[in-house]
Amino acid sequence: MQSFLEKFFPDIWEKMNNAQQDAYCIFDSQVLTTFVSSLYLAGVFACLIAGHVTRKVGRRNSMLIGASLFFVGAILNTAAVNIAMLVIGRVLLGFAVGFTNQSAPVYLAEIAPARWRGAFTSIFHFFLNVGMFVADLVNYRANTIPVWGWRLSLGVAIIPAAVILVGAAFIPDTPNSLVLRGKLDDARASLRRIRGAAADVDVELKDIIRAAEEDRQHQSGAFRRIVRREYRPHLVMAIAVPVFFELTGMIVVTLFTPLLFYTVGFSSQKAILGSIITDVVSLASIAVATLTVDRYGRRTLFMLGGGVLLVCLVGMAWTYGAQLGSNGGKSMPRGYAVAVVALVCVFNAGFGISWGPLKWIIPSEIFPLEVRSAGQSMSEAISLTLTFVQTQSFLQMLCSFKFGAFAYNAAWVVIMTAFIAAFLPETKGVPIESLGAVWAQHWYWKRFVKPTPPPPPAKQTDGPA
Repeated sequence: MQSFLEKFFPDIWEKMNNAQQDAYCIFDSQVLTTFVSSLYLAGVFACLIAGHVTRKVGRRNSMLIGASLFFVGAILNTAAVNIAMLVIGRVLLGFAVGFTNQSAPVYLAEIAPARWRGAFTSIFHFFLNVGMFVADLVNYRANTIPVWGWRLSLGVAIIPAAVILVGAAFIPDTPNSLVLRGKLDDARASLRRIRGAAADVDVELKDIIRAAEEDRQHQSGAFRRIVRREYRPHLVMAIAVPVFFELTGMIVVTLFTPLLFYTVGFSSQKAILGSIITDVVSLASIAVATLTVDRYGRRTLFMLGGGVLLVCLVGMAWTYGAQLGSNGGKSMPRGYAVAVVALVCVFNAGFGISWGPLKWIIPSEIFPLEVRSAGQSMSEAISLTLTFVQTQSFLQMLCSFKFGAFAYNAAWVVIMTAFIAAFLPETKGVPIESLGAVWAQHWYWKRFVKPTPPPPPAKQTDGPA
């Protein structure tokens, strides 16, 4: 937005109006990327403590903490008069992201029936994209308001913060979390509220209690436990899934879509409109994933999405290279600029049916209860760390590598798709507390994970003579 750039980033505004400027390097500013990426760096630190806090105070209360931080951070950003206030507000928002991203997917996975768990957890990603869509709509209107339009853009975040704060106060905590904290009666009441008053919840509650008792047998910390041999597949996935998620290139495409469209020749307003179009595509594809993930499975969607992402990244690399060249001095013909928009839309679709929702589904469901909070925290901390690195470096990388930045991500898509094909077992329809058997049957992970012994038979008492 002109008013925002003129107030906080006048050097970028000057470059945007310089006809001789390398198109790849217009937005190469460490101050700008610090504003963007400070949120993710703060989120990393929040994740390191959020797992412990979530375990001690519960999934719901952790979301309340995050909502409070969202509220304060949004107010600071709205009232900002200098870069320092902007960055401090973003840091508070980052802490909020750390708490909510850690607790919300686990909450959904623990309350969902096994046959719908993938759909429940993918809804989290769906509404993240609803938020981005609404934000772009706000930006599209705010961009037409001179002087203070950017304050409207940042200030509207107060509304979802208030919704989370009020909404989380009216939901029950998960039975798993309540059992872990020794609140069996509350856990039974929560399970009845979730499954329905007429549902027989005793069997499910017994499974949760059994998992909690196994957790209590391990007195060492969850972060120390997760590095043990028997948790090797869980540790690998806690690292690999977020790492590969970031290396798809989606984070930079999502965050910098308006800048990419501006680079190929769109005006500021049309660049935001292009971002809105890609948001609609993302929402539609995530809806498809929500409806299909529990029918066709996680692995199928990973394979399909990997193929789509690869084609689009190669297409973007070729289009930028052929039309903008290596010096960014060419003007991209309108037809090719439209092709870039189309490739970004297809890329969003491929991501929306695969890595987008599955990045939240896999870490939220694969960990045993005793390391679940630690595993989720580790996964999210790694993801936010890489998001920080990429948001801090992508604009400089685009300036330096030019169109090769997209080829870099394409190579990673090949690697991650092969990894998923070889090492991720299918988890659809398996109760969350019974996934140990899935790892124990995998061709590679069975050497680390031993089958869970069946529960001892119930003692039988002699009847009356």
